[in-house]
Amino acid sequence: MSLFSNNQDTIAAIATAVSAAQGGIAVVRISGPQSEVVARRVVSIPGEQAWESHRVLYGHVVDASTKENIDEVLILIMKAPRSFTGEDTVEIQCHGGLIVVQQILECVLQQQGVRRALPGEFSQRAVLNGRLELTRAEAISDLVSARSRRAAKLAKAGMDGGIQRRITSLRNRLLDQLSELEARVDFEEDLPLLDRESLLIELLAVKKDLLILIEDAKRAALVRKGLRVALVGRPNVGKSSLLNRLSRLERAIVTDIPGTTRDLLESEIVLSGVPITLLDTAGIRATDDALENLGIDRSYKALASADVVLFIFDLTLGWTDDDQALFHNLPDDVSILLVGNKIDLNRSSKNSVLNHDLPENLALARVSAMTGEGEQELVNALLKACGSSDSEGLLLALNQRQCDLAELAAEALGRSQEVAEHNLPWDFWTIDLRQAIGYLGEITGDELTEEVLDRIFSRFCIGK
Repeated sequence: MSLFSNNQDTIAAIATAVSAAQGGIAVVRISGPQSEVVARRVVSIPGEQAWESHRVLYGHVVDASTKENIDEVLILIMKAPRSFTGEDTVEIQCHGGLIVVQQILECVLQQQGVRRALPGEFSQRAVLNGRLELTRAEAISDLVSARSRRAAKLAKAGMDGGIQRRITSLRNRLLDQLSELEARVDFEEDLPLLDRESLLIELLAVKKDLLILIEDAKRAALVRKGLRVALVGRPNVGKSSLLNRLSRLERAIVTDIPGTTRDLLESEIVLSGVPITLLDTAGIRATDDALENLGIDRSYKALASADVVLFIFDLTLGWTDDDQALFHNLPDDVSILLVGNKIDLNRSSKNSVLNHDLPENLALARVSAMTGEGEQELVNALLKACGSSDSEGLLLALNQRQCDLAELAAEALGRSQEVAEHNLPWDFWTIDLRQAIGYLGEITGDELTEEVLDRIFSRFCIGK
């Protein structure tokens, strides 16, 4: 179903997170020409309360079939164009949880002329009605899904229009050059000569600015999506203890019996603004235990999805042949940080371990998962291994869609150099220049198709 062709429908959805025993209130949002009519049908308002824009009313949602009150609610009325979508909008604020809010939505959807909103449809209508720029709408989605303060800060920069202004400025510079070129194509005899070298310098300067944005976006991807960090090692080297230490939770069972961890355990943490999913894998060894072998198989699958591996070994034993054999089974394309655990049990190991044949060119962190000694050094080494320091100081960053379009625009501008080298006519210059302008217009929303908009907003949550 295309959102373009259904922009005049009245739509409804739950606009807040829904979870049992969580959230004091919830919001059902209704947007479209029939919003007030629909709200009047499902909400009983006592007394003489005026249905005026930006006014809060008190009432009850009533079940049409049983005439029973479903919930005590507040009604917020927002007349077009002074609403999030730019349309007539009514929000029903009810008690949170699961049952009541779903009942209220069902009452709304049972009314004639209203349908359930599609993912991102409220935000898309805001863009189509000129209430919200495309990049700001995408930033709202990024803010909702942010998993750390740093990710939220980048999203807020987009909401403040930083991305829109930056891309619009670059696009306007290209439009200025395109207008000069098109004038020469039609009226070159009547106009002063255009300096090819100066033109090329300006186009490549815009390309350079785009490349900076692209690099910033790649560095920020770590902050947005986070990392999957697998804890790998032989049985009983302290993987589960380290998981518990880093997550500050007793997520894993810790015993002296090798092979205790039979399943893949996950724990979500945030380190220096970077969301990290810790994966406690089963200790990998040869065993006849079918259940333990199943856990080991899952460990290998987890390795395939990990961004960084913490390879943990026992400092009191040093680097063993079994450690070496396991190390050689790790994927080649994953970052590895060596972690020597149990530093508290054998102080002499702190120096003697260096005499063993550890894998070359890998950082080594020494830690005690039991006492916490060396924990901060381990955290620092992990963040360095995953490149977290590269994302420090970022003020704004393109999302993946925007970054892909910026790369295409930079490639188009790069082709101008080849055109200049072959001394081709002005109309050849305009081909790649128009492409670059078009790609940047897709970022800002100045040049969009129905298909592109549907694809962008289909990734949003239903209530947004």
